[in-house]
Amino acid sequence: MAKETTKKTAPAGKQGKNQKAGRPSLPGTGVVLAQGKPAPVPEGYKARIKELYAEKVLPQLMKELGIKSPMQAPKLTKIVINIGVTEAKENIQALDIAKEDLTLITGQCPQVRRAKKSISNFKLREGMPIGLRVTLRGIRMYEFMDRFITLAVPRIRDFQGFDPKFDGRGNLNLGLKEHHIFPEINMERSPKAHGMNITFVTTAGDNVKGKMLLEELGLPFKKAK
Repeated sequence: MAKETTKKTAPAGKQGKNQKAGRPSLPGTGVVLAQGKPAPVPEGYKARIKELYAEKVLPQLMKELGIKSPMQAPKLTKIVINIGVTEAKENIQALDIAKEDLTLITGQCPQVRRAKKSISNFKLREGMPIGLRVTLRGIRMYEFMDRFITLAVPRIRDFQGFDPKFDGRGNLNLGLKEHHIFPEINMERSPKAHGMNITFVTTAGDNVKGKMLLEELGLPFKKAK
C-alpha cells in the first residue's frame, strides 16, 4: 500500500515570524526578503533594456566611437539609490515605512545608513539611522531602469528632461523630490514623500560617452536650446 504523506504545518506562533521580524515581502508572491538579499528572478527571464543594449545600443556605440572590440564600449555597471529619512531619529517607524517602500521599488532589501558623527545643532548622535541605500547590479539593475523610464518618469510634474549632471567620469546623479512617482508606493500607507538620489555608474570614463550611453538606453535629457 502506498504511504500517505502529510505536510507539516508550522505552529500558529511561528507562522508570523517573518512579519514580526519586520522583513518586507513582495506583494502577491509570498516571497520574504532577507536583509541584503534580492528577490528571486524567474528562470529564463531576460531584462528588456539588457537585450536592447546587446542588440542595438552596443553596435551603435561601437560605430559612433570607432571601437573595434565590444569590451571597450561604455556600459552600465550599477545603480545606487539613496533615501534620506531625517525624521527617523525621532520616529523609528518612519524608517521602517521608507525601508518597505524602497524594497518594493527595487526588489532588494536596503541597507540602513547611520550618522558617522554627532551634530548637536541637528540633535544628531553618532550611530543614529538617517537614511537607506540600495545598490543594484545585473538583471535587477536593468529591470529597475526600465520601470524608472517607462513608468516613474512620466509621472513627474512638468517634466522636461533631466539635467546632464555628470561627475566627469561618465556617472550620472539624479535628484528626485518625491518617491511617490513610483507606482509601487501605497499613498495611504506612506503619505510622506521622501527625496531620492539615483546614481547611474558607467565605465564611460568621460561625460560625453556617459551621456551617449544613457541616452541610447532611453534616459530622457533636456534638449539644448
